[in-house]
Amino acid sequence: MKNLLTDIAGVRVGHAEDAKIATGTTAIIFDALAVAAIDVRGGGPGTREDALLDLASTVDRVDAIALSGGSAFGIDAGGGIQAWLAEQGRGLRIREAVIPIVPGAIVFDLLNGGDKAWGRFAPYRDLGYAAALAASDDFALGSVGAGLGATTATFKGGLGSASAVLANGIKVAAIMVVNAVGSTTVGEGPWFWAAPFEENGEFGGRGLPSTFTPDMLAMRIKGGPAANARENTTIGVVVTDATLTKPQAKRLAMIAHTGFARAIYPVHAPTDGDVLFAAATGEKPIEPLVGLTELGTIAANVVARAIARGVYNATALPFAGAMPAWKDRFG
Repeated sequence: MKNLLTDIAGVRVGHAEDAKIATGTTAIIFDALAVAAIDVRGGGPGTREDALLDLASTVDRVDAIALSGGSAFGIDAGGGIQAWLAEQGRGLRIREAVIPIVPGAIVFDLLNGGDKAWGRFAPYRDLGYAAALAASDDFALGSVGAGLGATTATFKGGLGSASAVLANGIKVAAIMVVNAVGSTTVGEGPWFWAAPFEENGEFGGRGLPSTFTPDMLAMRIKGGPAANARENTTIGVVVTDATLTKPQAKRLAMIAHTGFARAIYPVHAPTDGDVLFAAATGEKPIEPLVGLTELGTIAANVVARAIARGVYNATALPFAGAMPAWKDRFG
């Protein structure tokens, strides 16, 4: 176990970034089709193929999932991943046509100091292709891929991942891009809200403060009174090797969304676009009531841990006035 999304067999992750623009894309590639669903909680989401993942829609399996910076421009990243998959002969077959299925979600990182004067076409399709090409069973955390340009209310945001194994041997893992309007730390830190779920000091081992002051519990949001619904979002993917139907994957996404609330304060605001995908590779059977509930419980913990790890591993952007990284202040 690497404490990464790729602890689920048959899942690979790749990043691609543009340091000048201060943005990037992350591709989650499934070696075989995975059952998938989506749960949207934030007030300002940006998604690709979300209607396809609705329970009433016919297609229930996907080839990959795209996570990207760039706000609405970043939706093009899914097209780059789709192009790579098409070259591999992957996709939904309708007679002689082959259509790779690549849902996705984006975060807003257009005001982080990077040079966004990219010309006629945004770079995200090419970044998506490069991310898919780079996909492997090992990948970096922090200011990489879709998390390169991410920020939170108090510290530089980033991309995090975590995993767990249930007592019955079923695995669940998450990958999260943390660009929240709220804060992942109690007050100005160093404590993470997700501290009760931390394993093996994976985000600093600072625990929680012995007491909570009113200042610690005060709302801290990016932009303060001028917070904008298009500037924030936490997005991610939860994957399990359990065998799930599409409605069960939807339920997993709904329960796992609890992890957002365990790690971000406040969360699911009108100024957020929080989105969580859930996918299942179908390797192990699961009891549909208590078993699925337990899976969701652990998945929520894993989501919270992945969010904290994204911020803990982030590095500040090299621009004047850039948001400091957690490690800049607390080592």
